[in-house]
Amino acid sequence: MAEPADHGGHDRGGAAFTVRDAALAARAAATKLATTTGDERNAALRAIASALEGSWADVLAANREDIAAAREAGRSPTVLDRLSISRQQLDGLAEMARALADEADPVGGIASGSVMPNGLEVRRITVPLGVVGLIYEGRPNVTVDAAVLCLKSGNAALLRGSSSARRTNAALVRAMRTSLADTAVPVDAVQSVPDAGHGAVRELMSLRGLVDVLVPRGGSGLIQATVRESAVPVIETGVGNCHVYVDEHADLDKALAILLNAKTHRPSVCNATESLLVHEAVASAFLPRALTALAGHGVTVHGDERVRSFHDAVVPATADDWGREYLSLELSAAVVGSLESAVEHIRRYGSGHTEAIVTDSQSAARRFVAALDTAVVAVNASTRFADGGELGLGTELGISTQKLHARGPMGLTALTTTKYVLVGDGHIRGGAAAPMP
Repeated sequence: MAEPADHGGHDRGGAAFTVRDAALAARAAATKLATTTGDERNAALRAIASALEGSWADVLAANREDIAAAREAGRSPTVLDRLSISRQQLDGLAEMARALADEADPVGGIASGSVMPNGLEVRRITVPLGVVGLIYEGRPNVTVDAAVLCLKSGNAALLRGSSSARRTNAALVRAMRTSLADTAVPVDAVQSVPDAGHGAVRELMSLRGLVDVLVPRGGSGLIQATVRESAVPVIETGVGNCHVYVDEHADLDKALAILLNAKTHRPSVCNATESLLVHEAVASAFLPRALTALAGHGVTVHGDERVRSFHDAVVPATADDWGREYLSLELSAAVVGSLESAVEHIRRYGSGHTEAIVTDSQSAARRFVAALDTAVVAVNASTRFADGGELGLGTELGISTQKLHARGPMGLTALTTTKYVLVGDGHIRGGAAAPMP
């Protein structure tokens, strides 16, 4: 079978395939997708799963080239960790695609319905957004996550990954597009945005009317630039300056386990904890143990004066440390006088992503949850649970920190909207139903 064009900037018909061309193709694919059945889209997901399993050698070879180039360019260990993909991860992506195929269809359901006094039926049904553009950094697994979520929910996906993962992303998109050629889902429902440097991103952001929504996923600079400059509506995902607050009523053994998991389980991701706040009533009992354990895991703690008094390895925190997303084995830490002081600190420096409290006091937990305007709040649990897979969503497109349309981990329902369907029998406004001729 001939391999579909990868639409990555290659010539098509003698002319360069542009970002606008890709968006036009995606719009046409979205129109066709709107008429596919859930079973047809599920078959496409299962075909993608098989293609990922069958193309692992090509994907891993491409990934090795990307990692070698990143090392040669002097990229940090955090970047290398986010860039890498393994055979086990590819198998997991295939398994995720199959599991998503078994989920209920998010499209076509009746969100609400009623019959008006005049007999007019009013239905509000779920429908796809249309064309979803994703701009993201590193993490080639996002290429698959985004594509399968979009297809399951009836959307076409326009994918713009970072140049550091160019070869890996191209191999993944090539495998998925090839698999779609034998399904009812249009091949152009999954595309890479042609690579034309930053100009490609700017053009993508200008295509209002062709692209229905953009989702930036990456560092603060990428997200804020997209929000400021895009003419296309944006679902804002947030950086993860997540906190763990150890309350005066905390079980300190639980607090230590939660802190170590939240910081060291995978420090390069957005739901890793970046800041520790400890109530002064338990600071002397908790911090010596916690700081020693963190040091044993290779974590550098940037602490205030009171935190530094408990361990020689703690370095002084600067004003910039409190709001920093380290994405590495670093952590800011402070002692606070009350739950209210912890909340005030988080409100000032937090990113609206995920915050956690460790406490055995139901009153303290309720106050903490109510006081924080954040997408996810964890009570006696690690911030690492702020993840679509962990919350039963299958996978996620990102974690939205805004309030309109979607908030928190964005699964299938976040990629749908609604429309009203009115069903009458010759109904006209201002009178009875029109008489039949």
